[in-house]
Amino acid sequence: MLQVKLRADTKRGARFMATICFYQDTRHEKPLLWIHKQLKVGYVSRRNDGMTELRINGFAQVREILSELKPFIRFKAKQTDALIKACALLESKSISLLSKQELRKLVDLVFVIRNENYASRSTVTKEELDTRLGLTP
Repeated sequence: MLQVKLRADTKRGARFMATICFYQDTRHEKPLLWIHKQLKVGYVSRRNDGMTELRINGFAQVREILSELKPFIRFKAKQTDALIKACALLESKSISLLSKQELRKLVDLVFVIRNENYASRSTVTKEELDTRLGLTP
């Protein structure tokens, strides 16, 4: 996922976060532990709702892992492509140095990912994000 955290304490008014999440019923968490051991990144946590999750954060780590997994991904291919592009852009320079064109590309990628997901709890609209990032005329 590519999250956008709206923040008043940053120049751009937002912070981007890239995360790969694997979820599994805690009774069947062994595959997640195996993935974690193989990748040697991220962290595994047991949630209160009986689920275990493996989370991997960071633009470079997410891009590298998704690039390696890309040939095997079937159901999240569009999200994978969009997240790889976004991570490459976000790791190339600080968000404060991104041009308006690059920021618009990021916003578009956020919504490609969101629109391909089954459900999204996000309430931030594209217009609100554009305004927050200073992309409106």
